[in-house]
Amino acid sequence: MTADAADGEHPPQGPPAADDVSRTGGAGGSEKTEGEAEGKTPRHRLRTLRRATLLVLLLPLLALLTAETALRLNYAGTPKHGTHTRHKDALWLGHAWIDGRKTDADVTALAHRLEGTGIRDLYVHAGPLEHDGTLPKSAYPRARHLISALHRAAPHVRVQAWLGDKLATEDRDGLRLDRAATRTAILASARRILDAGFEGTHFDLEPLHSGDRDYLTLLDDLHALTRARHAQLSVAAHQIDPLPALHSVAGTLTGHPKWWSQAYFGQVARRVDQIAVMSYDTAQPMESLYGGYVAQQTSLALEVTPDSTDLLMGLPFYHDDNLGHWARAETVPAAVRGVRLGLSRTDADRARFGVALYVDFAATEADWRAYREDWCA
Repeated sequence: MTADAADGEHPPQGPPAADDVSRTGGAGGSEKTEGEAEGKTPRHRLRTLRRATLLVLLLPLLALLTAETALRLNYAGTPKHGTHTRHKDALWLGHAWIDGRKTDADVTALAHRLEGTGIRDLYVHAGPLEHDGTLPKSAYPRARHLISALHRAAPHVRVQAWLGDKLATEDRDGLRLDRAATRTAILASARRILDAGFEGTHFDLEPLHSGDRDYLTLLDDLHALTRARHAQLSVAAHQIDPLPALHSVAGTLTGHPKWWSQAYFGQVARRVDQIAVMSYDTAQPMESLYGGYVAQQTSLALEVTPDSTDLLMGLPFYHDDNLGHWARAETVPAAVRGVRLGLSRTDADRARFGVALYVDFAATEADWRAYREDWCA
């Protein structure tokens, strides 16, 4: 309205002035609000909000589909000739082998099972560690007997003690590597386990977050011990970020980073004699996606593992079915093909390389057959 109208006088008669037409939207039109003049009606704003919400929901789905497509493509191709066992493979064995449940007849059967394979190391569960880092002798009562029996039946294998514990990284209950006293106790436990006749120590501490400096300090001390005793230091390792900094994103959103950065994986690998990637429990729903994931993990690990360290990729010799592990997808054939593809593309001639079979007590004949036919041929 004009200034005169605001003062209570009648507006001038006749056609509206040009500036009035502009303001009112034409003769006879009503005056619009600032938002309406710009086209932002309530209906328009609602439509914009809906589109923005849809975009927010679709972006993660699009990213997921892109990543899964990349994994499927990573599973394509033909592995290079010669990408088979280098006779540096390993097998995780359960606690029954050391607490008296397994007999000498079982040892003989195991030795027969190992014939014609590439298995060099046996990781025998001798723990777990106590939360303070100590290891009671009652945890490995028949260690000497087992080691002697294995050396008689399968003289080519090395027997290592598999030691692990839950870390207090995501709740208050567990082993704390940030305590010097705990690391000292772990070192003493490793010394006693070597005194019992084991030829190495294999550590599996979880969940171990990427960048943990206390773990690196522990490995430095352990490696000094094992070198002095002419023994092996081996570790089970988390998977590497399939996307840059994914461990940071996962840690922020869920509190469980799951992956390690590639750089941190390399830092760990340089401090040990063997590093075995736990390349299972990937949540991939199809064999092709899981195999592509393993191929990627193999390449990422090869890029940062020094030639002086044995790199082993885990094979799923178990059949749990849950959101993190689909048994129909995480198969031995898919894993072996993925390993061979990653090896072919990254370092096909690498000598210090193998696979690690997890775990003996859950394995089927089909698992063993696939390992023999696809990897040991």
